[in-house]
Amino acid sequence: MSIKTEGVHAGEFLLSEANGARSRENIVIVKGAGQLAAGTLLAVITAANAMVPTAAGGNTGNGTIGSIAISSDAVSGTYVLTITEAAANGGTFEVSASNGAVIGTGEVGVAFEAAGIGFTLADGSTDFVEGDAFTLAVTANLGEYVAYDDDGTDDGRRTASAILYGPVDATEVDVMAVGIVRDAEVTERLLTGLDANGRADLAALGIVIRP
Repeated sequence: MSIKTEGVHAGEFLLSEANGARSRENIVIVKGAGQLAAGTLLAVITAANAMVPTAAGGNTGNGTIGSIAISSDAVSGTYVLTITEAAANGGTFEVSASNGAVIGTGEVGVAFEAAGIGFTLADGSTDFVEGDAFTLAVTANLGEYVAYDDDGTDDGRRTASAILYGPVDATEVDVMAVGIVRDAEVTERLLTGLDANGRADLAALGIVIRP
């Protein structure tokens, strides 16, 4: 006989909250955050949308990346741009996400835009060759929420700023949700992701954790 474990119900972790809806806010969970249970500690992304490109050490070409534009449609992570076809004063490249999936292809000297990531790879005094590459460190989703992670990227996710009211699946798309963000009492054993620093963060919001 198989045994099934029932998850935490929406709001089950709440012992008390402020009058009306003062403890709650409508929030957006970032695409790619995955399946999150009710009671998961959340953090709001505070770093501005940005991208930092770094040329691979062995590149032949010396062109640079500019005209960067990152929207909240992008997913934070490390992307790789690889020259796939060389050409005089030009060339073709592809951009891959951290999971290896190609998000788009482009041409040297022509504006590129895909999956919320925009830039132009300019030609330099020395042409690119096939295999030249750049890493693209993307920070996106300003003001949206992810699971709290005290050891994670320093873009806001190291500070707990809410508790997820009900379960969500943000694997493929951004998801609207409700967060408990202030002045509440909650049950410790029904929380996910709680650690000492997270406990202190929540205390500063007036969220009291009971055994």
